[in-house]
Amino acid sequence: MKKNLSALFFALTGGLIAAGAALHFSKNESSSFQSEETPLHFVSSPMNEGVLSDFTQAAEATLNSVVHIKTVSRQENQSIDPFQGFLFGNPYQQRAPQEVSASGSGVIISSDGYIATNNHVVNGASEIEITLNDNSSYKATVIGVDPTTDLALIKVDADNLTPIYYGNSDEVKVGQWVAAVGNPFNLTSTVTAGIVSAKGRNIHILQDQYAIESFIQTDAAVNPGNSGGALVNTKGELIGINTAIASNTGSYTGYAFAIPSNMVKKITSDLLKFGKVQRAMLGVQIRDIDQKLSEEKNLKGIQGVYISEAFDKSSAKEAGLVSGDVITKIGLVKITKGSELQEQISQFRPGDKISISYMRNGSEKTADVILKNTNGTTSIVEKDAIALGAKFEQASKEELQKLRIENGVKISTLEEGKLKAQGIKQGFIITSIDNEAVRSPEELSAKLKNKKGGILLEGVYPNGMKAYYGFGL
Repeated sequence: MKKNLSALFFALTGGLIAAGAALHFSKNESSSFQSEETPLHFVSSPMNEGVLSDFTQAAEATLNSVVHIKTVSRQENQSIDPFQGFLFGNPYQQRAPQEVSASGSGVIISSDGYIATNNHVVNGASEIEITLNDNSSYKATVIGVDPTTDLALIKVDADNLTPIYYGNSDEVKVGQWVAAVGNPFNLTSTVTAGIVSAKGRNIHILQDQYAIESFIQTDAAVNPGNSGGALVNTKGELIGINTAIASNTGSYTGYAFAIPSNMVKKITSDLLKFGKVQRAMLGVQIRDIDQKLSEEKNLKGIQGVYISEAFDKSSAKEAGLVSGDVITKIGLVKITKGSELQEQISQFRPGDKISISYMRNGSEKTADVILKNTNGTTSIVEKDAIALGAKFEQASKEELQKLRIENGVKISTLEEGKLKAQGIKQGFIITSIDNEAVRSPEELSAKLKNKKGGILLEGVYPNGMKAYYGFGL
């Protein structure tokens, strides 16, 4: 019995010791495992807590400031008639103009009825109707357009409207939440959400000599009808005007592009105050910097924009900038590519003084630059017929006699602009504006200078074909 009790005692003691040792080693192993796994634990950053719950605030602050735009335009139709061409030397047969309807969006920027939208939304429209979020409707007139940025300013005769609040597009960050507000597919007052996926995008969509593309790229869903609508931050502040989508189908496939609000603010202000955009020019030919260019030119890094040439008598040349300099900042805004440089310069007018930071031979320098206009002066450019994208000359007596007309002004040069967008061809002779005879280029400019809203041009082509064109100014 004693032997059995003694054996049991030693067995229990050994078991306790073994259990204790096992527990000790188990705790050590557990501690070691948890320590190794700790860096993999997912934790919420304090910076993101409470930043975004939903887009309720943005929607409530924006819906009453975004309008639905419906337009009607008249399109001249010409069909080829080989038989008529064979007999009379005129292969075109004029058909009656057809009315074409379209729609888009706009953003109220003042309580007294001024609305920002895209140029392509209202370009060529003979009638423009806007509908507010409360379903009230107004007829609108075009105050001014700018094909170089695809912006337009229109106005309705109304008061006490709800203008949108401007945000600072220079402060927009890649990755921040945004909402697109507009009227896709005539689905009025639609809000979609996404993030800013890139800045300073140039997608080569604007076919103009002085086109400026520095779009905010977003993955918020944007479709036909959203053009001219608002891109806003979570506070409901305007940071861009939705303009284009990247798509092989014509509908949203993941990327949309908006004109930065700082550019919108300046362009619409110019159109209201001067009737045309006051374009400031730095006067340089530039290149984006990549690794190859950096090594070729022995540059310090790949940041900034490389000046290939500073043109004679340009703002840059007179401020001391030369070929080989690398622009890194405009004021306090960092510049990494050409589209960003164009965006920043577009926010100034001729005669404005700006500070430019640049690198030369590895040393950072600054220069004060006084910007000039497209004519090489610091003066404000007056609105004239050139804003239509054309140059004019007096029709010769021989042309008048041949066409059996008493007066007319001939389009001698035609570039991108309103006239070309209407299908008007170079050589067209304008005989009247709104049924008032036009006898000289000076008279044409005078009539156009004070014109607002719709306009009707009547004229004749060198082959004798008469034509009428109606569009908005």
